[in-house]
Amino acid sequence: MVTESRLERMQEVLTGRLGHVRCAAEALYHRHNVSAILRTCDALGIHRVHLVGEDFVATIGASRGAERWLEIAEHPTAEEAVAAIQAAGFRLWVADFAEPPVAPEQVPVDEPVCVWVGAELSGVSEAARAAADGVVTVPMRGFTQSLNVSVAAALALRPIAERARALGPAALLSEAEQQAIYEGWKAREADEGRGISARADLHQP
Repeated sequence: MVTESRLERMQEVLTGRLGHVRCAAEALYHRHNVSAILRTCDALGIHRVHLVGEDFVATIGASRGAERWLEIAEHPTAEEAVAAIQAAGFRLWVADFAEPPVAPEQVPVDEPVCVWVGAELSGVSEAARAAADGVVTVPMRGFTQSLNVSVAAALALRPIAERARALGPAALLSEAEQQAIYEGWKAREADEGRGISARADLHQP
């Protein structure tokens, strides 16, 4: 049985979920980076994430179960991911050093935005660059001119997410979306609760 406090927490979280901002992570090789990005998206209220490439697995310790509360779409190729993002009406901004770069605080949020981060070593693919509406770059003031991909994603996503949130209810998931997600979460939690009870009964003397 799912407790009332748990249900209330689900509803509270959903009321702050953004539909206006997404994240796409391409061909990340290190599981902890995938997990950290998912955790960042959950924390910022970014509900939909695109994983581009094969065999993504979240590291449980790093993600803290964030993947359970997100809507994750997996795409085998960058081309398929780009097509899905554009079909949903999102502008695509790639995190890169190409010219002309735009700081996260200056990325337009008048239309829905998807921030695309690339692989640890090679960065974003040519397919993503070719489809991009712009390039977002985190300004760096030190000698080191690179960031871990999960850190870069967090630094880019937060200003964009907060500026989108300032747009008001139009930037959030619709009430219908929230209700559908809530029902799914509630059913899953109830099923998992029954599973735990059943396993406990097996160990009773």
